[in-house]
Amino acid sequence: MSDIEHQQQMAVDRIVASHAGQPGPLLPILLEVQASLGYIPPAAVVRIAEGLNLSRADVHGVISFYHHFRQHPVGRHVVQVCRAEACQAVQCQATEAHAKQALGVDYGGTSADGTFTLEAAYCLGNCAAGPSVMVDDKLYGRVTPDRLDAVLATWRQRS
Repeated sequence: MSDIEHQQQMAVDRIVASHAGQPGPLLPILLEVQASLGYIPPAAVVRIAEGLNLSRADVHGVISFYHHFRQHPVGRHVVQVCRAEACQAVQCQATEAHAKQALGVDYGGTSADGTFTLEAAYCLGNCAAGPSVMVDDKLYGRVTPDRLDAVLATWRQRS
């Protein structure tokens, strides 16, 4: 086991222990593990299942059901393009296609330089100002392909 894997395992164990005795702790634990590690590694599924006396299938089922949970490491920044109906009505498809081309990846992929991971979102709650894009926790409205280039350039400078 590598040092990183050992550190991840210890972090997961601490998180599980901090929720001991709470009713329905699986979702809060998964959210906290992802916030801490950036994703939920396979080894964490085993530790969480053991800590909560659940099957690995139960834990994996929850992770795979919610789009929010990631099972693989992501880039330094996560770019989400809204694909909900309101954004589709204002041609989010052009922004979506441009994002894929500009980053050189499809949804779920990470740019070659490791800066951005592209994800689909199914409502960012910014329906009146679509197409919407979120980078990490920063929401952008009325994102055209040109505006997306400017947004990505700003975030590249931060990395």
